[in-house]
Amino acid sequence: MGLTMATKKELSKETARRYQKASRGEKGDILNEFCQAIGYNRHYAASILRNWGRAVYWRSANGERTVVIVGEQRLRKQRQPRPRIYDDTVRGYVVCFWEVMDYPCGKRLKRCLEPMVAKARQFKEMAVPRPVEAKLVRISAPTLDRMLKAERRKHELKCRSKTKPGTLLKKQIAIRSGVEWDEDAVGYEELDLVGHDGGNAGGDYCFTLNVTDIKSGWTEMQAVRNKAQIWVFDALQDIRKRLPFAMKGIDSDNGSEFINNHLVAYCQQEGIVFTRSRSYQKNDNCHVEQKNFTAVRNFVGYSRYDREEELALLNELYGHLRLYLNFFHPQMKLVSKERIGTKVKKQYDMPQTPCQRLLDLEEVDVERKAKLQNTYAQLNPFELKRTIDKLQGRLLKMIYEKNKGRTVYAINRIKPVLA
Repeated sequence: MGLTMATKKELSKETARRYQKASRGEKGDILNEFCQAIGYNRHYAASILRNWGRAVYWRSANGERTVVIVGEQRLRKQRQPRPRIYDDTVRGYVVCFWEVMDYPCGKRLKRCLEPMVAKARQFKEMAVPRPVEAKLVRISAPTLDRMLKAERRKHELKCRSKTKPGTLLKKQIAIRSGVEWDEDAVGYEELDLVGHDGGNAGGDYCFTLNVTDIKSGWTEMQAVRNKAQIWVFDALQDIRKRLPFAMKGIDSDNGSEFINNHLVAYCQQEGIVFTRSRSYQKNDNCHVEQKNFTAVRNFVGYSRYDREEELALLNELYGHLRLYLNFFHPQMKLVSKERIGTKVKKQYDMPQTPCQRLLDLEEVDVERKAKLQNTYAQLNPFELKRTIDKLQGRLLKMIYEKNKGRTVYAINRIKPVLA
């Protein structure tokens, strides 16, 4: 008399336990023994022993997918969820600081939190409980990114070149080759103009002169009426006076607003190294090109600015923005780049604000460092952000009224203030 079904199931269950734990060589012996005892086909027996207690997916002749549990369903022990360290209270403070710092990534936000908590307490902007402060200091960058994933999704947003070729004077201005240009020293600047034409390149409209220091990342912006040499030259002189270090060299594109006798003579007189990028090689000025978005487009958008009141408002905005970005926005600099097959591995340094980078440099004298520290101590980042938002709102209201309510290129993440 053959084995009953209950006996076969019990035998299969016991054999499956040994089979699933056995080595490859032992499995063959167990399978032979099982087939001889139960009388199953070898292929079918191996399938039962291998999948015992598991859900197996089968597809029937008509294409429908079904789930079959082989033997008895394995009961899995329910894992206790880990207790939450960073609760909704911590998340609320993180979101608040993230918005004040203009939505940085987790790595940059991590470097902001401790000084921002200190500033919040100094200017009595908010009361951060000590237990929450301890968690904010300890929280990691990946945790911040996960915590802000939903908030970042809410803020997702669902140019033409204005450079005219310079004259033959280009031949007198060297292409930057590294001979006289020391990127490891502070004071070597990249220059560029950002056009505010709003998609219509006709007529006169404002430009923003963007000056970025390669070593520290310090960025200065000033709006000009148009790209005439006289306005660009005056703006460059104003920016030079504001820099917390000596200007040693400038590097520009090949536009006539930079490549002119007046600026060349000025640089020779002041002992400033003047170089230019290669023609049609935008990445030669990669530092300032990046700042064209993060420091200009990101805050004033892509609309057309062509009136005196708009020019004045742009420069008022830049006056607050330079302090906000240079003293409170950490930046990461690329340290190395390695190509591995089809992938590129990049390494960045620890995020630091341009002010912190200058304070860490021995070549910056003590007097300039003391001035930077005094300025930082008096600045309130919360008030700066409120002022910037207010000026952006006024700028958008101006654009809206000028365009009579028509759709315009908006400023990132800022809604127009119409009241």
